[in-house]
This record gives sequence, C-alpha cells and structure tokens, in this order.
Amino acid sequence: MAEGPGGESVIRRAHEADSLCIAVLGTQVFLDTYATEGIRPVLAREVLEALSPRAVVERIGEAATTFLVAERNGHLVGFAQFTAQAGHERVPYASPTELERLYVLERFTGRGLGKLLLRHAEDAARASGADGIWLTCWSRNIRALAFYASQGYEELGPTLFEVYGEQHENRLFAKPLGSMRGRSPG
Repeated sequence: MAEGPGGESVIRRAHEADSLCIAVLGTQVFLDTYATEGIRPVLAREVLEALSPRAVVERIGEAATTFLVAERNGHLVGFAQFTAQAGHERVPYASPTELERLYVLERFTGRGLGKLLLRHAEDAARASGADGIWLTCWSRNIRALAFYASQGYEELGPTLFEVYGEQHENRLFAKPLGSMRGRSPG
C-alpha cells in the first residue's frame, strides 16, 4: 500500500455514507485544480451541482458507476470514480470503462496514492469485463498529464469538455486492459 503522513492507505468501495466526505474532498481538489484564477459562476455551479453530497449519493447508486475511496487512519484522502460501458467515439475498445475522476488531496500527492487508486480502478474495471479504460484530462493540468502518460496511458489527442456553454480543451487518454491472469490482487 502507499505510504504517507499517517501510515498505510486502505482502498475500498465507497458506500452512501461516504458521500459527504467524497463531496467535500472532490470540491477541494476540483477548486485547487480548476480555480487557478479564482472562482467564477461556472466553476461554482459545477462544484455545487456535480459534487454535492446529493449528486454523489445518486452516482454511487448507479449500477454502472463505482467509487473507490482511499482512507488513512479513518480519514478520506482520495477517491476514484469510474463508469462501465462508457464509450467515446475515439476510444478503440468494445467494452470500455471511463475514469471520470481520480482525486487525491494535495498533501497526499507524490506518495503513490494516485497510482494505488488507479491500479485498483483498472483492476475493478478489468474484473467487470472492460477491455480498456479511458479518461480526459484538462490540457493545463501538466502534472496529471504527465502522471497518466507515466502509467501507460496513450494520449489520443485533444477533445473538448463543455460546461454551462463554455468549452475547455482536454486531452483524451486510453489504456488497454489485459487479463487478470498473472496479476496479484492489489
């Protein structure tokens, strides 16, 4: 497991009771990442609608969506959110999974926690029958772009993310998922 302040991380599937902590952690990471010049109405609306506790509960309740949480000493420090059978026209897999969010609190970055969450998400997707996983990453998030490339994700080029009428350039990444055979459980 990843080490960092406070010991070893535990990765587990999220429950509805985790929604409040997921929402707050998600809000903090989202704003730290995207509100680089301050808060605008579009960012505020996106946070309050997409990352509210109610929205998280609804997403946890969706059969195709999975949340994995990373805890350290009973405190939530990161999460991964992914959806099975979610395709993209430029992703070449028959049964793809989309990694929608991989959020780690800033204090815990650079300690292997993102890699651990990503590996668990990939393993869960593979176990559910996915043959590939894909994601989009904001083109100005240099650290995340480098992280996904270092984890074997191939960049497939630019794509646009639209939020409340605004378009933002993202980069599309994908990775094939091989068989679980020969892999040790994460």
